[in-house]
Amino acid sequence: MKTILVTGGGGFIGSNLVAALLERGTHDVAVCDAFGGSEKWRNLAKHPVSEIIMPEQLFDWLDTHHQQLDMIFHLASVSSTTEKNIDLILKHNFALSLKLWRWCGERGVRLVYASSGATYGDGSQGFDDILDLAQMRRLIPLSGYGWSKHLFDMHVAATAPRASRPQWVGLKFFNTYGPNEYHKDDQRSVITKMAEQAIQGAAVRLFRSYNSQYPNGEQKRDVIYVKDNVRVMLWCLDHPEVSGLFNLGTGRASTFNEMAAAIFSAIGRKPNISYIDMPADLVPKYQYFTEARIDRLRAAGYTDPFTPLEHGVRDYVQNYLLKDDRYL
Repeated sequence: MKTILVTGGGGFIGSNLVAALLERGTHDVAVCDAFGGSEKWRNLAKHPVSEIIMPEQLFDWLDTHHQQLDMIFHLASVSSTTEKNIDLILKHNFALSLKLWRWCGERGVRLVYASSGATYGDGSQGFDDILDLAQMRRLIPLSGYGWSKHLFDMHVAATAPRASRPQWVGLKFFNTYGPNEYHKDDQRSVITKMAEQAIQGAAVRLFRSYNSQYPNGEQKRDVIYVKDNVRVMLWCLDHPEVSGLFNLGTGRASTFNEMAAAIFSAIGRKPNISYIDMPADLVPKYQYFTEARIDRLRAAGYTDPFTPLEHGVRDYVQNYLLKDDRYL
């Protein structure tokens, strides 16, 4: 049986993908991740992966096992948008990705990697996933995390058209929510944070708007249920003829008020929302609107519908957050 490697496979999106791959039963699944003293290990507690590789052992393992590898899903990164150590971010998000990109090209191994909607910055240049360096250079990410992802996307844009290489897919994940993100602490999705407040009987706290175009709570995000992300990644696995850089959102922005209403509906309570001041350092770099253009993903052949906000939130809240065992 061939092997699929998932870097970051113990994390939020990674562990959801691992679970789906193992449910298929067509591949052995190996995970490269670090767990430290966190509760992240619980994300994999139900899933019998074939191997767990420490990050410092990754390339030795790859050199030994490359003939049995069918695909690498590279999801590992420093994902905090508030991380201040830029050298750390570059080491994990750019240098490691670059080394893996080159290794896959040399060895003929297919690669799907995680980019981010954070590459679009404040959204003033739009959310077009075109693989064009001139247009990509106009984007100005608002965080070191977003810059590191954008830097690698631009390297891919510069090198992929000039080389004959196996399938490669970059996925610009927009705001994802769902089970197994509990270890992310303050970097958990806004839906998870709101749901935990509502479940505890409190009001959902949302930032006041500092933009006259958006009333309080009417700021918008393209939020996507993690199970949709997994379906797209499995589709990539099944379609080796597809390569490219694609946005991965629903294509429909939702307001924070709509998200809160969906959560209260899922727990059977009337909406209770309070608006609080935004931290001063966040005000100048706050995104008021994100919405993925998904035309290119559709044109590439992905036809499945994305889970409506109300349905995704209901599934997440009722089948995970309200259960004694919240893990997938």
